[in-house]
Amino acid sequence: MLLETAYFPPVEYFALLARDFVPGAPAGDTIIYIEACEHYQKQSWRNRCLILGPNGTEMLQVPVVHGADRLISAVRVDYSTPWILRTQRALDTAYCSAPFYEYYRDELFAVLDSGEETLLGLNLALTRHILKRLGMDVELLLTEAFAAPGSAPDDWRGVIHPKQPNTLLSDLGLARPYYQVFAGKFGHFTPGISILDLLFNEGPDSLLYLKR
Repeated sequence: MLLETAYFPPVEYFALLARDFVPGAPAGDTIIYIEACEHYQKQSWRNRCLILGPNGTEMLQVPVVHGADRLISAVRVDYSTPWILRTQRALDTAYCSAPFYEYYRDELFAVLDSGEETLLGLNLALTRHILKRLGMDVELLLTEAFAAPGSAPDDWRGVIHPKQPNTLLSDLGLARPYYQVFAGKFGHFTPGISILDLLFNEGPDSLLYLKR
């Protein structure tokens, strides 16, 4: 399977990662390739995510250093602004009442605070951390050459995008609500949210949701 890198990706991203994962299988049995040879694309999930707070959905972003080299592997995180602190405060506000937030909070914040130099490195560290918390022994490998769209088997690049609705959860039989702190306030379940929303609300049962 081939996917783009993403920052706290939406639930459907992890639903794809879980599709071929078999609990109890040997370590490294499930291998996912992350595109490392593409050009960086703005306004995508590569450096942003959606969370659900008391005022509705909120976009969180990782600022990047603008330069001539736009290969995703060379895009550097911009630490000149206190974006990590703003992110942590936004997560505290949105999920302080979520059943499992306190259980996952400190370790997650430690990864955010690790000072990863590149966006790709930060996203990989966060995705691997979340996979571990989900109980998914999935190996993430970086591509070594760019493959034209549609030329690689099981290519999901470009499918999960903030401006392009997809039917992935329906196609995978996962188009059903899970518990959300503010569902009662808004009167409905809110789909398309970061995997953090599922993890903080469902905790150890998150994998059951992704594999159901």
